[in-house]
Amino acid sequence: MELIVLPVEAWAERVAGDLVERLRSAPDLRLCLPTGDTPAPVYAALAARLESGEASLERATIVLLDEWVGLGPDDAARCDGRLRRELLERVSPGPAAFHPVRVDELAPEQAAARHDDVAAGGLGLTLLGLGANGHVGFNEPGSTADSPTRVVTLEAGSGDAAVARYGAERVPEAGITLGVARLMASDEIWLLVSGARKAEILDQALRGPVGPDVPASFLRSHPRLRVIADTAAAALVTR
Repeated sequence: MELIVLPVEAWAERVAGDLVERLRSAPDLRLCLPTGDTPAPVYAALAARLESGEASLERATIVLLDEWVGLGPDDAARCDGRLRRELLERVSPGPAAFHPVRVDELAPEQAAARHDDVAAGGLGLTLLGLGANGHVGFNEPGSTADSPTRVVTLEAGSGDAAVARYGAERVPEAGITLGVARLMASDEIWLLVSGARKAEILDQALRGPVGPDVPASFLRSHPRLRVIADTAAAALVTR
């Protein structure tokens, strides 16, 4: 595991810069990307760099990490919509392919199976945020190392966040996520963590017991895990 701790004001720009370098070295990279508060400033910085010509997504493939079940296609909280607004629609040319979760076309279980098939084509680099309860994607506490891509019943806090932080019209009770097993098959994983409110759970994920109580802890066994945290989030880890 590689742990990188950065000043709060430099964190997003550094992550974006590292992504630019990765796209330069591997233009046809297959990227798995999350949405949420953590990656949003990274996408803003990345979009600016891509538009200035530092790198391009035109040969890259983007696979969405997860999606809410039961929210309409135009709902403000939809993960596919957020990724389009925050990154994909802000750069030209866009990626060679973008694979959202097909929740509008298929029944949830079918959409999960279809999305797993897409991810099985290979993930060169997976970016993950860290949930306040230790989840990655919608792999909530109780998820195991062999958890598959599936429909997940969300914990109350996760569903509430869709309304309180992301503007959803209703509280979703379920989501579809790439499973821990599929994430661990990625060539490389970057765990992005920012803010003081993530300090305790990051400490648990990196130094506590490995197990389903904190699903992010399973990432520690990945051979190419990079944890990129700001100083506020890493306060306990570096204590």
